[in-house]
Amino acid sequence: EKFDIVKKWGINTYKCTKQLLSERFGRGSRTVDLELETQIELLRETKRKYESVLQLARALTAHLYSLVQTQHALGDAFADLSQKSPELQEEFGYNAETQKLLCKNGETLLGAVNFFVSSINTLVNKTMEDTLMTVKQYETARLEYDAYRTDLEELSMGPRDASAVSRLDAAQSQFQSHKDKYEKLRADVAIKLKFLEENKIKVMHKQLLLFHNAISAYFAGNQQQLEQTLKQFNIKLKTPGAEKPSWLEEQ
Repeated sequence: EKFDIVKKWGINTYKCTKQLLSERFGRGSRTVDLELETQIELLRETKRKYESVLQLARALTAHLYSLVQTQHALGDAFADLSQKSPELQEEFGYNAETQKLLCKNGETLLGAVNFFVSSINTLVNKTMEDTLMTVKQYETARLEYDAYRTDLEELSMGPRDASAVSRLDAAQSQFQSHKDKYEKLRADVAIKLKFLEENKIKVMHKQLLLFHNAISAYFAGNQQQLEQTLKQFNIKLKTPGAEKPSWLEEQ
């Protein structure tokens, strides 16, 4: 049984390698679904662009975290000096309060940005990647389909003695099996691409609105709007001092 499995694998690998080389050197024909392959290439390009956005958003998170930590330390330093410098107590005092407020707003913004990062990461590395795994299976099935189609065509052009007819029947059966597999995976990919596009639009509509509202409120110094943004998207903050680099908890 193991020998038969290895034998079938070897034959299949040989046929697929032969087909792949003939396609690359322009000698073999290749089944092409232009509409589907255009959509697949668009997905790969979109994934690359979203990965770039994800990388930049993560960098922004790291910078914001460093800023918040610096503001926290600066606020503590001002507060300490306010107690120890009577002649500048008021000036150090209101600077300490300002840094404390900025630190609080920064933590709130971190919660929003981390929620954005988490959602984009799920979209790119889970949802898109799942679809691309099906695409890889489809592309393998397409290569196998063409390999066995080519094999059947070559046998059909040969002599028709008893041995050849037997081989032709076997080739026809194998071809039909790979054709069915190819057509099923082609349909699966088409469905997944459709649902992925719908999901991407839904997710990005929400996340881009969150990102815009949170960033705008933070840099406008609008603490109330910033907190309202987190409530709108059901984002909760953990107690300061929890796991770094943020205090984000998704609901």
